Amino acid sequence: MTQTREGDGMRILVADDAALIRAGLVGLLERAGHQVVAEAGDAPELIAQCTRLADGPDGLPDLVITDVRMPPTMTDDGLRAAVQLRDAYPGLPMLMVSQYVAPAYAATLLETNAVGGVGYLLKERVGRVADFMRSAELVAAGEVVMDPEVVAQLLNARRSDPRLSRLTPRELEVLSLMAKGAANQQIARQLVITPAAVAKHVANIFAKLDLGPDEDNRRVRAVLAYLNGIR
Repeated sequence: MTQTREGDGMRILVADDAALIRAGLVGLLERAGHQVVAEAGDAPELIAQCTRLADGPDGLPDLVITDVRMPPTMTDDGLRAAVQLRDAYPGLPMLMVSQYVAPAYAATLLETNAVGGVGYLLKERVGRVADFMRSAELVAAGEVVMDPEVVAQLLNARRSDPRLSRLTPRELEVLSLMAKGAANQQIARQLVITPAAVAKHVANIFAKLDLGPDEDNRRVRAVLAYLNGIR
């Protein structure tokens, strides 16, 4: 997985067939101190640009931000390109943006591998600049971030992971907020409980999902178990 250096901006590849949206994303990212190292207007160009960067002296970007629906077919070309890139470069942080909730798209991305570094946001979320930037940074750091509307639709689906039945309603609530990218302090404020109570709930979640202290990326794996288990 690519890692950003402390204090440095991220190196980002941006892909969207709408030139105005792409330019807007580039402007937001650059004003935040990040470097857009490549742009793409369709799925084949996305793959080509990422491959070029991987073979270059600086290596893979710290983050790829791409639309789901792009040319050549304007269906799920961006998603399929993302899956192909994650297969070729396991752990490559990938943030999908879309006009559509489409939980199935998010699920497809989650299935690429279990090391995190994936996100799925609705394009309207990009307008909330601070939230969008935090989501991008979390995904680049290896976290999993799902748009709240996607999580809400997933919650309406049948839970298929039996481990999730071990969780109390409050623990499921905490895990749902974790899946939306909330840190412990934010969860405490939203649920009106103390940070210590949140930490206890998180510890219980890890234990009930069989994620021991020696398990890498326990928070990411808990979120993945949650998102995969409620489809």
